Amino acid sequence: MNRSIIAGIVLAGLLAVSFARAAEECEDGFCPLPLGGETTLKVLSPVPDSAVEPIPPAKRLKSLDGKTIALVGGSFMANVTHPELKRLILKEFPTAKVYVLSEIGSAGPWPRPGVVRREKDEFQRKLKEFKIDAVVSGNGGCGLCTPKETGSCIAAEVLGIPAVMIAGPGFVKQAKSTARSAGLERLCVAEYPGAFASHTHDELIQNTRKILWPKIKAGLTGKIAADDGKVEAAGADDALIAGTATEIQRIFLDSGWTDGLPIIPPTQEAVAEFLKFTDLPADQSLGAIPQAQREVTVRHVAVNGVMAGCPPEFMPLLLAYVEAMKDGDFRRPLISTHAWTPYCWLNGPVARQLGFDAGQGQINEPKNAVLGRFLNLAMLNLGGYYVKENRMGTFGYLMPWCLVEDEKATLAVGWKPWQMQNGCTIDESTLTAGSSINWGNNLVPATSDGERIKDMIAWDAVEKSQMALTSGMPCTYRVFLITSGVARDLAQVYPSKDELCRAVEETSRIPLGTRTFANYWGNPGSAFDPQNYSLQMHERRIASSEGAAETLTPPWLAWTGFESLDTVPAMEEGKSAFLVTGDPARNKELCVPGGGFVMVKIQLPKAWDKLMAERGYEPLKNFRLTTNLKPDAPRPKPRTRPQTNGPSRGDYPQRPQTGGPSRGNYPQRPQTGDPSRGNYPQRPQTGGPSRGNYPQRPQTGGPSRGNYPQHPQTGGPSRGNYPQRPVPNRGTYERNPDE
Repeated sequence: MNRSIIAGIVLAGLLAVSFARAAEECEDGFCPLPLGGETTLKVLSPVPDSAVEPIPPAKRLKSLDGKTIALVGGSFMANVTHPELKRLILKEFPTAKVYVLSEIGSAGPWPRPGVVRREKDEFQRKLKEFKIDAVVSGNGGCGLCTPKETGSCIAAEVLGIPAVMIAGPGFVKQAKSTARSAGLERLCVAEYPGAFASHTHDELIQNTRKILWPKIKAGLTGKIAADDGKVEAAGADDALIAGTATEIQRIFLDSGWTDGLPIIPPTQEAVAEFLKFTDLPADQSLGAIPQAQREVTVRHVAVNGVMAGCPPEFMPLLLAYVEAMKDGDFRRPLISTHAWTPYCWLNGPVARQLGFDAGQGQINEPKNAVLGRFLNLAMLNLGGYYVKENRMGTFGYLMPWCLVEDEKATLAVGWKPWQMQNGCTIDESTLTAGSSINWGNNLVPATSDGERIKDMIAWDAVEKSQMALTSGMPCTYRVFLITSGVARDLAQVYPSKDELCRAVEETSRIPLGTRTFANYWGNPGSAFDPQNYSLQMHERRIASSEGAAETLTPPWLAWTGFESLDTVPAMEEGKSAFLVTGDPARNKELCVPGGGFVMVKIQLPKAWDKLMAERGYEPLKNFRLTTNLKPDAPRPKPRTRPQTNGPSRGDYPQRPQTGGPSRGNYPQRPQTGDPSRGNYPQRPQTGGPSRGNYPQRPQTGGPSRGNYPQHPQTGGPSRGNYPQRPVPNRGTYERNPDE
């Protein structure tokens, strides 16, 4: 049964029995159902068919006696649950053989159609080599790790090996949805009773014994229950839906085809207008779109554009966004519990011709807003992202939005707009898709000193990492929104965006102790056991894996009195974008941390000028800008570090301790302090409990400085009492070979 049939059932429930009529009374397969005198509409389905082949579930085992079982994964306290499962298996089935965690490895996320993933292939090779009879994978406790661990179950079932997935209560649906998207309609899931990392060691052991083990045993040896998950819709070409405007609203809502807000009914006539604005055939496939791997056609894009309220001339932008949805760096975090909200920004003359806003309040302007609405519907209907199923934001999501770079203001300060930084000319139009885990909370620079503004932006970047307090992966992607006045002041010191970016990267450092404490007590995955793995041990691991180095103390920590600190980087080369945009009357900067971004060129139809003239637009040539600046070469993507949860911190490659690439050649400092302080030098405890390890200093600085000593006034008003630090020569900047 598909979604079109479900839609018919919903419609039938809305109407009195007297309106029912036999199928033979319907003309050409359409059954108009008038209600209250409203006009009957015929609309297209917004949801494509799946592009994957079905995977039959593997035959279950009669017994685990003498079988070889792989307990794989590693997320969310698997270091506790999996060894206990091994003990339970061998206790009840002593002739069985059990491999645990790294002894076999894992498949990682199941690849979409046409994608080759070596990790998955290697995992399947090991399953064959070790003659594995059954697989148990886990633990699914977050929006990213659940698909990753489910991938091992899918890889096993494809080979005819029965598998069971372990997941927390809120992630059972996501595990099953992930399996269905790969073609596996039925997946056995053993549900753990609660949040893994919030349970004590004893609770984890008891729940593994009493709850997980019986479910896993039944899942490997019993019958597979039919899944009750969402059902895919028939393609838009296969069926039309007829009803009044009110009925269409209700049926789309009840079928899960809208985000809860009213839609414009996607009639054939409305969709046809959109199709005029592309030279692509309506039935042309745009490929399988994750997460649900749906076979999206040009027509499906048009249907969702109509629903969002976009005008037909937005069609080239809509197609560009759908192309971006296939990019792994962009889409990968969109299922996370940390609630990355997708958004986009526009560059080039098409955005100006269409009337998109780049100034104050731009994301709420109608044209920007309806494009943001399309992003939401495309996520839902084309990508198959469903809140509470595979879109797992703990507190939910904002409505997606659309920004526009103010290219006139950018060129006015001598900087290149974003598309020129990435290999396009000033006349080419682009859409860049990104995602955000933060919005608002602006920085307001209270100075015209470009270096001091840079320091504040670097501090803003440190404060806005992947998760609060730098507890998650600090070197996340970031987009910096800068109003034109602030850009002008920065450009006095940094003649290009690239120079500004390198300076911000150099300055945005996190004290090693801060990073260690945050990641130890606020780890996004597994909790640490202080009895077996101390804070000091974790500091050594962080220092090694994240390239700790002795660096100049960040400007905002000058009050500590230290000239240098052991720090780790908060930013990586290639993961930042600087856009001049927003209210030109305000001095603002906004750091927007999030997932990766991907730029797509907007392809216009050959008849664009004619079509736009018919709708009253000025010619595109009127919106072109001129500049003597030359486009940069296209930029390679930064190497993505896969995210993991757990004490191994496997998401960071090892780097030699050479002083840190972004800080130049600073020497390493030996560990000279108390273990509780890591690499920080000790200071006599003379200040009493209220000051901890900080010595008391005479109150000579006046009320605004409290008991801090005075420093020579060498930095000017913007630096207060802190001495000036020379600006490093960026001409000798060296790239870290591992980046």
